[in-house]
Amino acid sequence: MSKLNIDGWTCPIPLRNHPQIVMGHGGGGKLSAELIQHLFLPAFANAALNDLGDSAQLAMGGLRLAFSTDSFVVRPLFFPGGNIGDLAINGTVNDIAMSGAQPLFLSTGFIVEEGMALEQLARIANTMGAAASAAGVALVTGDTKVVDKGHGDGLYINTSGIGIIPEGVQIAPHRARPGDVVMVSGEIGVHGIAIMSVREGLAFGVTLESDSAPLNGLVNALLAVTTDIHVLRDPTRGGVASSLNEIAKMSHVGIAYDERKLPVPDVVRAACDMLGMDPIYVANEGKLIAIVPAGVAEEVWATMQQHPLGRAAQIIGQVTEQHPGVVVARTGIGGSRVVDMQVGEQLPRIC
Repeated sequence: MSKLNIDGWTCPIPLRNHPQIVMGHGGGGKLSAELIQHLFLPAFANAALNDLGDSAQLAMGGLRLAFSTDSFVVRPLFFPGGNIGDLAINGTVNDIAMSGAQPLFLSTGFIVEEGMALEQLARIANTMGAAASAAGVALVTGDTKVVDKGHGDGLYINTSGIGIIPEGVQIAPHRARPGDVVMVSGEIGVHGIAIMSVREGLAFGVTLESDSAPLNGLVNALLAVTTDIHVLRDPTRGGVASSLNEIAKMSHVGIAYDERKLPVPDVVRAACDMLGMDPIYVANEGKLIAIVPAGVAEEVWATMQQHPLGRAAQIIGQVTEQHPGVVVARTGIGGSRVVDMQVGEQLPRIC
């Protein structure tokens, strides 16, 4: 095997002298992006992969398929509002839905640590079955492996899925255009803070539950209004900020949003203030970003607000020709600031 050449890499911290994986490589920020750009893309190069959407879009005969895979390593396994099982189902369903596809079939792989209680594994499996049924998908194949005690953190789950993209739907992260409107489907930062509250034993006055949910029904409702949706994104690791940065770079456009219009619940804002975090970088598991032409924005927004998973939806900004590849926030005091991707992630192991 040839030695990895990292001379051409650009990195925000001096990892060239220590060429080893760190936790930040899995955080959805700059380190993750560099790992993909400089290591995985050259190794696996093909046209379908290069789009870097939430799912790959593949042509097969007369069908267009969406195919996605994800691995879930959340700690703790059980948290307010769900567990690793429904998180795994909803995560892959949502990745498929972000291309406008109707998810159909999922696979699952379990990496189980020796010593895990069968009762816990059964609870998680039953939750997965219920979540798949609620999302209208079938778990059709899977695999189980057991690793030595102390080497698996209880349980890791991989899910892969496939769905069909309807005719006339062209949704991809490179399709944002100047003049487009940017909206989010609901309150942000909920999942990440819910995980932190149980992991770190923090109390915020109310019980905050994860927002994990299947978004394919919401996407179907939006597509019933118009198929002219340019971008859909599931802002999980790295939060809304990372997703907007990825879209801006892939579409070669600028994105500007108003901080005052971000739907951040009071408990999330208070927790972030206390912990020195920014809600825009906190992970979500049941929210989406939609970027649509201005002419259909109001109708799409109204439809989103009528759906149970979009009642707190807000239009937060627009796509611009200015500062291509850069995301800018308008602050509450009338100024502006660049919102870059973080190096790693504020809170690791949340999905």
